[in-house]
Amino acid sequence: MGLGGGQYRLPVPLWLLLTCLQQGTGLERISYVPQLSSPTLAGTLTQSTFTLEQPRGQFSRLNISDLDTIWLVVAHSNATQNFAAPQRVEDIPVPADFSQRGYYLTLMANRLLYPGNQPGNQLRVLRVGNDTRCSPKTRGCNHPLPGPGPYRVKFLVMSDRGPVAETEWSSETRLQQAKALQAVPGPQSAGTVVIIAILSVLLAVLFTALLALLIYTCHDTCRSAPISGPEQSTCVRRYNTHHVTDPPAVGAS
Repeated sequence: MGLGGGQYRLPVPLWLLLTCLQQGTGLERISYVPQLSSPTLAGTLTQSTFTLEQPRGQFSRLNISDLDTIWLVVAHSNATQNFAAPQRVEDIPVPADFSQRGYYLTLMANRLLYPGNQPGNQLRVLRVGNDTRCSPKTRGCNHPLPGPGPYRVKFLVMSDRGPVAETEWSSETRLQQAKALQAVPGPQSAGTVVIIAILSVLLAVLFTALLALLIYTCHDTCRSAPISGPEQSTCVRRYNTHHVTDPPAVGAS
């Protein structure tokens, strides 16, 4: 350290430290890339959610304490270059800011929830976009994702003094999309028309048979004379008695 040419020169280590702080390189980079959970797991990708493996044992650094919060940064794939780590908790973007900023923070945790040892065969995953009850204006809300993506995520560690460390960005993730039903072109379409025509004819024949049976039943049952008033009617079957004869008329010879 000394004076030369009227200028004050800083020691090289101190100059490098100040340069790093000015460029924002004081944030520790953790060489971990977030991964989707196993494809064999049902529901890994849906129309509004996706499932990540937990970053177990990735935050056992000396500069990370148990009190530091670990956030998941969710971003549009084309907005990762514009991401700036918030310096205060009050500056943390919420899902309602997603359309404007292109990213938000969710799934707040700490490193005690991501230990290195996994007990037994217990499944440890993180489902992004799984909370339909929280307000998108609430900090940390895990609101359903608004579209198919693509999305990229990373983990960010923050203390009460600001950001501490971050992981690498994940690869692109695209959600499932609903597919509209379309008629199958080619010979299968003609075959479908034939099947529909046959089923229509069979349905018409069945309906005609049921109608004829109903008419025949009513005609056979209701051949009777009314014996009651207009408020109530009934039917009685007529019959002839063969063993009874009429008495002879009076005065007959």
